[in-house]
Amino acid sequence: MNRRHFLTTSLATLALPAFAESAELQADVVICGGSLGGVAATLAAARNGLRVVLTEETDWIGGQLTNQAVPPDEHPWIEQFGCTASYRNFRNLVRDYYKNQYPVTAEARAQRYLNPGNGSVSKLCHEPKVALAVLEGMLAPFVSNRQVQILLEHRLVRADVQGDLIRSVCLRDVKNGKERILSAPYFIDATELGDLLPLSKTEYLIGFESQKQTQEPHAPAEAQPSNQQAFTFCFAMDYLEGEDHTIEKPADYAFWKDYVPQMKPAWPDKLLSWNMSNPTTLGRREVSFDPSGAVTKGMNLWTYRRIIDRKQFSTGAFRGDISLVNWPQNDYWLGNLVDLPEAEIQKHLKRGKELSLALLYWLQTEAPRSDGKQGWPGLRLREDLVGTQDGLAKYPYIRESRRIQALFTVLEQHVGTEARIKWTGKTKEEVTAEPFRDSVGIGSYRIDLHPSTGGDNYIDVSSLPFQIPLGALIPQRVENLIASCKNIGTTHITNGCYRLHPVEWNIGEAAGVLIAKALDAKVRPAQIRKNPKLLAELQTRLQNQGVELNWPRLTAR
Repeated sequence: MNRRHFLTTSLATLALPAFAESAELQADVVICGGSLGGVAATLAAARNGLRVVLTEETDWIGGQLTNQAVPPDEHPWIEQFGCTASYRNFRNLVRDYYKNQYPVTAEARAQRYLNPGNGSVSKLCHEPKVALAVLEGMLAPFVSNRQVQILLEHRLVRADVQGDLIRSVCLRDVKNGKERILSAPYFIDATELGDLLPLSKTEYLIGFESQKQTQEPHAPAEAQPSNQQAFTFCFAMDYLEGEDHTIEKPADYAFWKDYVPQMKPAWPDKLLSWNMSNPTTLGRREVSFDPSGAVTKGMNLWTYRRIIDRKQFSTGAFRGDISLVNWPQNDYWLGNLVDLPEAEIQKHLKRGKELSLALLYWLQTEAPRSDGKQGWPGLRLREDLVGTQDGLAKYPYIRESRRIQALFTVLEQHVGTEARIKWTGKTKEEVTAEPFRDSVGIGSYRIDLHPSTGGDNYIDVSSLPFQIPLGALIPQRVENLIASCKNIGTTHITNGCYRLHPVEWNIGEAAGVLIAKALDAKVRPAQIRKNPKLLAELQTRLQNQGVELNWPRLTAR
């Protein structure tokens, strides 16, 4: 069928008839959470012949790429190697979408590696709605033949557990309150916060582990479970010079305008300013902002996550560039979203939204400009690009989840550059990340921890291109649950390099293939990891389906 048809067809329209008549569903695998890892797991499981039910509490699948509105964070070699074939296909389809559906210039169409926004953070800065369309298109054939069923706007409420097995999960339709029971031999937790773990009584960790637990150089002396990374409500905006699109003054604006973060080490200024902590040195770092795109003093935040560069499109196609705001200035670290009373969680979600709107209002009215003026009233909130009435992403950008107590936990000593340095006399030896015999994929990113709710400033240190160990996806006890995103067996520290887009995709894809292999071989995932023959067969299957298990020789990042 025509590729463009799949890219523009609404997946919700395709999915609903498959399950509308039944309150109970059975499948080979139930994937709880439409995160990026959940989508990748669905594609992999379906590709391997399984019947899948995928659930999502918002009305958009795709997690950090879509309902959290974050363009992909990737490593420097992404165009050549270092991701799965299906993730590369996704990236190619995004570029095809712009070239086929948008009025791009001849020069842009000729670019092999088109970057729609020319944002500096990524080689593929693009709109969340385009990511959604592409993901829907990739799933559409499986949805059309009813191999995949999708429950949008359904939230996990409980699980039926017998011993070390999950028998079923119950989801509630957020619109009408009706409940559905889903049963399967296997379940994947692909929620953003590891929501299935407490419901299924699967053992997990949150926040900082102690040095006594992990011996990691950057771990604290005592465990700090309530010390978790900031979350962020992202938003998109364009700039129409000479017009006034100033939003209503947020109720908490006075608080946020004068708020000075209380951090260790100290934050250098008010949060709403052009001065912030340098993530690597923790000293003062001055950034700039200019929606004309001009390079001024320090990094220009306007072009940092710009998702549309209008110069790459026909004249008049866009009235202005479009930039996505996911900055230190709208990171929220005054409270957590897990293992708290619901009222407190809702309070922090509300305040996180207020912070982002306060940032926008400050940008429109009071932010210092290089020409001596204050504010850019022509900044326009683009609620249409994120699919919400308030203009903020449907879901907060989540950096840290509950993490399973896994068969194997990745430590800083396995992937951190300084933690793996070896000396011969006064000379440093070249080092690589720890090789894992049970590798099911690869990834690369710095250990990048944003400020946290316990008052810690950035932890941003070099890491080495790493492998994804199968043991990190498998809980120690529960036999038919697999983790497939930020909930794998990492620590608070190593989560910082395993949480980004291509790595989460690879984790999800490995989870889907793993369950297919477990069903084929009639063994549990833990047995596959333990048995050399079965493990080799799984790894061969992954490689045959385009999953890279090893890195070439590379230097630290």
